[in-house]
Amino acid sequence: MGILTGMIKFIQAGEVWVYPILIMMIIGLGICLERWLFLQNVTRTSARIWESIHPLLNQGQLKKALDIVRQSDTPIARIMTHGINRSFTARNHEDVELALEEGLMEALPRIEKRTNYISTIANVSTLLGLLGTIMGLIDAFAAVASADPAQKADLLSRSVSVAMNTTALGLISAIPLMLLYAYLQSKTNEVIESLEMANVKFMNILRSLAQKQAE
Repeated sequence: MGILTGMIKFIQAGEVWVYPILIMMIIGLGICLERWLFLQNVTRTSARIWESIHPLLNQGQLKKALDIVRQSDTPIARIMTHGINRSFTARNHEDVELALEEGLMEALPRIEKRTNYISTIANVSTLLGLLGTIMGLIDAFAAVASADPAQKADLLSRSVSVAMNTTALGLISAIPLMLLYAYLQSKTNEVIESLEMANVKFMNILRSLAQKQAE
């Protein structure tokens, strides 16, 4: 209860500038949670789908593999759908590679969606904290100018302490968001690299199948 009470007093001391910072923090954390759940789901489902179609691809059963990926809306399923469909009519492997790249380009915006907002929100939180401090100091000096000389020192120190709370809260909001942004950016890159690797493996399988047919 003591910690909770201290937090409430800390927030109240920041006055009106605390609320936009808290709103930014809540929005940023909400985006972080949504992105983390999405990336976790993509990683898990991509691995499951690839394990399902990999044996079929090695056996040359492209139509059965196509039936599996058509049932999913995940990025890897969309990419493989592009590639397998194109492999039926392509004159050469380059056409299939282009189809896979097209599927990857379509999937990237969905994978990277909203992640960059986290960095922006963290910066805005910091700036709001600084702005709140500056505005608080302006009000403090204005109040001190018309105060009794004996009370100026106490009034100024108290006002500065209150004004600095907004900077502290801005940093408290921004630092975790920046750390989460770095983690999610790394996780996003891992997902993209795994999709690119799936494309390479798919093309290697097609080339292997073509060589077997030629023999």
